Amino acid sequence: MIQLIQSDTHSRVDQCVFEICTSNLIATFIDQANQNTMPFLKPIKAAGLFFVASLFFANAMLAQTINQQGLNKKTGVIVTQKASTVELTWPIGGVEHGRVVFDLAKGNPLFKSVQLTSAGKYKEVATGLDPQFILTIGKRDLISQNGWNIFFDRVPQKPFKAYNVDFNKGQASVKSDGSRTIVSIDGINSHNFSGHLEVTFYNGSPLFNVAAVIATQVDSTAILYDAGLISQNPKWNKISWAKTNDEFTGAASSATDSARAVEVKYRTIIGETGKGSLAVFPAPHQYFYPLDEAFNLKFTWYGNNYRKMLPGYGIGIRQDLYGDHRYVPWFNAPPGTQQRLNFFCMIGAGDGKALLEKIKPFTHGDKFIPLPGYKTMSSHFHNEYTTSVLLKNKPVEAEPEYVRVFKNLGVNIVHLAEFHGTGHPKGPDEQRLKELNTLFKECEKESHGNFLLLPGEEPNEFFGGHWLEFFPKPVYWVMSRKEGVPFVAQDSRYGKVYHISNKDEMLKLLQDENGLAWTAHARTKGSTGFPDAYKDEAFYKSDHFNGAAWKNIPADLSTERMGKRVFDLMDDMSNWGLKKKVLAESDIFSITQQNEMYAHVNVNYLKLNTLPDFKNGWQPVLDVLKSGNFFSTTGEILIPDFKVNGAQAGSTIKVGPTTKSIVDFTVKWTYPLNFAEIVSGDGHGVYRQRINLKNTTAFGAQTFHIPVNLKNKTWVRLEVWDAAVNGAFTQTVWVD
Repeated sequence: MIQLIQSDTHSRVDQCVFEICTSNLIATFIDQANQNTMPFLKPIKAAGLFFVASLFFANAMLAQTINQQGLNKKTGVIVTQKASTVELTWPIGGVEHGRVVFDLAKGNPLFKSVQLTSAGKYKEVATGLDPQFILTIGKRDLISQNGWNIFFDRVPQKPFKAYNVDFNKGQASVKSDGSRTIVSIDGINSHNFSGHLEVTFYNGSPLFNVAAVIATQVDSTAILYDAGLISQNPKWNKISWAKTNDEFTGAASSATDSARAVEVKYRTIIGETGKGSLAVFPAPHQYFYPLDEAFNLKFTWYGNNYRKMLPGYGIGIRQDLYGDHRYVPWFNAPPGTQQRLNFFCMIGAGDGKALLEKIKPFTHGDKFIPLPGYKTMSSHFHNEYTTSVLLKNKPVEAEPEYVRVFKNLGVNIVHLAEFHGTGHPKGPDEQRLKELNTLFKECEKESHGNFLLLPGEEPNEFFGGHWLEFFPKPVYWVMSRKEGVPFVAQDSRYGKVYHISNKDEMLKLLQDENGLAWTAHARTKGSTGFPDAYKDEAFYKSDHFNGAAWKNIPADLSTERMGKRVFDLMDDMSNWGLKKKVLAESDIFSITQQNEMYAHVNVNYLKLNTLPDFKNGWQPVLDVLKSGNFFSTTGEILIPDFKVNGAQAGSTIKVGPTTKSIVDFTVKWTYPLNFAEIVSGDGHGVYRQRINLKNTTAFGAQTFHIPVNLKNKTWVRLEVWDAAVNGAFTQTVWVD
């Protein structure tokens, strides 16, 4: 066998020269033999042509020598190449190692072998696997509403088409990036998208990520993707997963199984062999574009010939093209952006159940874990239990399912947003007050121990757009006031009752009852154009209008953080000179055990040692929100401590011309981190100081002491993001 030895610097040139010379040599043999100008060729014509042609086609079958210039050999990662195979070995914790053998020859499965050590001995978990993708391309509406920030788009109701993502293996390279190693191979194409394949290995863990990184130049594009590992000669004994009730189950594997979508918990599907297991799962939040419902839409699949587009037997992740059949916006794919169609893989030496137990800690078992000195709060839920169950006199459980779901998630405080499209917010009074009273009683009934269920609404009145209200106790109010009806009056049954007719009266109600308001889904959905349109209004400048709420709308697979829309607003509000806050919101309707809740719920960690008693009111909760002494997170990253010059979030500090400012913060994480960013502003611009955290490995904690220049700055805050685009952010510290 002929093996090409190429220099890293000139590998492509050498390759081209070899191909040209070989091609010319073949042409010369043919020409001279045909013209009989070299008689000695006649007896060896056939053999000679076969030999030279073999050289040419052998070269065509052999892959490029992988470029290792960017590999840091001190990381413990070893890369070797033999002909078309590249063997990558990486440390996965302790003395154990993982190994993936790549086959760079065209036409062969990319993952020739997937292995790991157990007690120092290599076990081959899987063989002959090809990462494959289906890209579904639709049309984004950039005209009718608010450009790329649109939510009210029904992409699957317009023409769309699914395409295979073709992989014609091209140049390959391997490089180190902190504690991770990235193998990159050119040759990805799908319709008007093109790019490369990336496989990222994470030191200290048997975890790796597979991504088709692609871009288009076509405007107004929305996309979805399905993906998985495909084999033409499957070796799985069993496919396994956790059911939505957390029961572990599975099915025997047969190469003739028709592909089927599976409803699972933890978003994970696992293939088992006699020597170990391999799991496939998506990023826990990034993969789930925004919807009104958190339905479990069978986000995993296994079997043969998936969607009649991927021949062979596979396991993988998927999206339902029609979502919750409401507004279904898919993912943005603006021209030139590097969209990462990606999934994670994890290997284990045991069975599927044992492997899932090692995957679950990456999301804390789909829970928001306790943190000393903090209580978790999640906001903006349209569960409508009051109108759909209680007021219809339906059977009532001792503890409703939605309460159990929140408790299982680890949420201590739930702020509802009831009567949104239901109920009678404008009256008649009798009906409105009965609805509020029923809601208050339900919240009191369920609030005990380490759980508070707190009433709230999303009014569409008075201020403009949509906003949430939050009072520190039950408040009876009607969103209308007829002529002759006083602003506030005493009711014999309910006590004090307010009637509101305009924005000034709404502000007075918030002031009188010490309530808070904030913009829901700012700059999108029903709040498109807000709060910008009312930023100079008295009610907005009031400290009773707390700010806005964060959620990942729109979704974009090219970004290194989620929810840019709200971070831009957060920085704008600070540069407007307003000391506003941004809390995380969820904005979903039904709350069930069957739902994919964890992917869609965001939480706030409030600096509270204990929960207040419902009967005494929950003013301490509002005080924390108003002060800004909290951080928000998708759950995988925690920021238990954040101070600027010793002052915590929400504080105001003085910085003189000679002041040496320091940002101190502590981070705890599950997935390896990507970066932290100290964001500041001066009333005009926004400035970012990045701390590269790609040297981190999975599951860690670290305290940072970072000097910052706050001269002429007016505010500063912190974000932290990980390798799965999970994130956390603090509130702002103000600078005088």
